Amino acid sequence: MSKPLPLPIWDRGRAALVEEWMDDSPQTYASEPTHSLQQWIRSQPLIDRLYAAFENSRFSARKIAPFIRAHRIDMSEFEPVQYRSFAEFFDRRFRPGARAFPKRAGEMGAFAEARYFGWETLAAGLKFPVKGYSLSAARILGSDEDARPFLGGPVLLARLSPMDYHHAHFPDAGMILDQRWIGGRLWTVNWHALQNKDDILFKNERQISELATVNFGRLAFVEIGALTVGRIVELHGDDTPFSRGKEKSVFRFGGSAIIVFGEPGAWRPSEDILANTQKGIETFVRLGETVAARI
Repeated sequence: MSKPLPLPIWDRGRAALVEEWMDDSPQTYASEPTHSLQQWIRSQPLIDRLYAAFENSRFSARKIAPFIRAHRIDMSEFEPVQYRSFAEFFDRRFRPGARAFPKRAGEMGAFAEARYFGWETLAAGLKFPVKGYSLSAARILGSDEDARPFLGGPVLLARLSPMDYHHAHFPDAGMILDQRWIGGRLWTVNWHALQNKDDILFKNERQISELATVNFGRLAFVEIGALTVGRIVELHGDDTPFSRGKEKSVFRFGGSAIIVFGEPGAWRPSEDILANTQKGIETFVRLGETVAARI
């Protein structure tokens, strides 16, 4: 039977190793999600939408205060809003100036406030810490042809927990070259779940955006819906240029993940992210902090 397991996280800002799990939703952090009947039921799109209906109702607002206390969320960092539902609270935005992206052109800012893994090179045999091929670019992006420009290039994977700010931002200025949706089933995307279900990242619903950036070349920006996060809402038109730090999208409810693939020799993930990844430890990085540098 599955059981909750702590996740090791290096908090860059606090310079401390912490253990994390969701006390109120243990199935989200189950060690063996494929063996959980509850998880299988919740992975169905219809159940996801029914759950979303409740989260948008006024009855869900009673969850907000206990959730803030349980996860010690500093609400002074966010816009002062009277939330009418848990869904509105989940979509909260930072106050202006609460986060900032790097001013140096060659530094890539964190596109999400999240827990990061990173690799210098996407190799054919690379295993993101899972059994098998969950970081196969071809399977995540949809085909060998779509993955070809990124083979041998750097990779960043950001995992968002339910207590996080759930908006994604552009890491640099540029243009959207292409966007497409693939996948459909919704599973949790935490570290332990990935170890026990090695196809989660290419079965879940995902939005793939190919970006042409000014300082980091071509990027494949993959937003992955997860358990109770079946809605990835794009907020930027695909026919207009974007600026560094501009809001790109928002996830609705629960946990989620973003993978960014880069071209070979274009940029390199930050040293602490690379070192912690080798130890199987995620690095918690705040929105806009440096996560990579141009080579």
